[in-house]
Amino acid sequence: MKSKNYSENIIKVFKRDGFVLSEPDVLLDSDYIIQRSGENFRKLMLTFEDDTGKSMCLRPDLTVASCIKYLKDNSKANSKIFYSGQAYRRSNSSKDKVINDQLGIEILGSKNKPNDDLKVLKTIANSIQKIKIKNTSIKVGDVSLFQKLIESLKIPERWKMRLIRHFWRPKYFEDLLNRLETNSDVDPVAVDLDKKKFSEMKNLDQSKEIASRKVSEILSRFDRKIKDPRSFKENKKIVKIIRDFLKINCSIDKAEKTLQSFVKKNNLSKSVFKDLSTIKNLSKINSQTMFSTNFGRDIEYYTGIVFEIYNSSKKEIARGGRYDGLLKSLGSKKNISAVGAAINLNNLKI
Repeated sequence: MKSKNYSENIIKVFKRDGFVLSEPDVLLDSDYIIQRSGENFRKLMLTFEDDTGKSMCLRPDLTVASCIKYLKDNSKANSKIFYSGQAYRRSNSSKDKVINDQLGIEILGSKNKPNDDLKVLKTIANSIQKIKIKNTSIKVGDVSLFQKLIESLKIPERWKMRLIRHFWRPKYFEDLLNRLETNSDVDPVAVDLDKKKFSEMKNLDQSKEIASRKVSEILSRFDRKIKDPRSFKENKKIVKIIRDFLKINCSIDKAEKTLQSFVKKNNLSKSVFKDLSTIKNLSKINSQTMFSTNFGRDIEYYTGIVFEIYNSSKKEIARGGRYDGLLKSLGSKKNISAVGAAINLNNLKI
């Protein structure tokens, strides 16, 4: 089957499932991509300066481009769109293509999250089935579970923020776990200095500004730092819980039971993973789908479910996920529910 026939048959499935064609811009503001999709995209982008000196890039990702178009069109209603186009990414390997031909779908602005997640994965899986790609496998993760776990643990707030923020950088994240495990973040001299500064500033005019910030704001920050414990006894136990969580790998039909066993074993609150409706839904597609808590850490804008579909050679042919915070970071006044996926035509066997 030729590439053109692949596209035609995939688009038929997209249209049948209610998705409407959208044509996102090819040229984008490169700062948008870097600030909103994370530093991982910087090394992939093909950038240049326009006539005014503004930094631009060829779209490295059609999801971001589709979101920018959605906002530019001032869309407010639920949108089910599909696109057919190319993503342009820099490559350091001769095996990787600079131009990736993609067909993808996005559901933007809908409030029916579990069903939308299922709809996207089901449509993509049915599209691949339509073009007779056999012996495919699916892997699923949910990056929101990690944040829920961290927020439930009894560790200093600064550590919660660090671990959540750097979850997308595995090597640095591991360094953070090592520091947390050994309490090497403790600096008693810095703590004493903070206390001294706090004491001195309490007597100042609260409305006075220092370095463009009010004294009251600075005092509030010092107060939080001082109250935040610089060390705690449960550090090794906490790190073991985090590492054990990231080792969870099972078939998706066993994911709920496995997570519940993890919660019980570590004496965590039963409400930590109280809503697993999306994972339950996705198990309806294929019970042999694999679930991993460590999966989906390479793109920062994902906020929930993530998935990839592989061919018989274990080459990725499709990927997608939920990204509820992306549209707000691109200019929306509030978070907008969003989930989507794309098929990489270059990786389909022709």
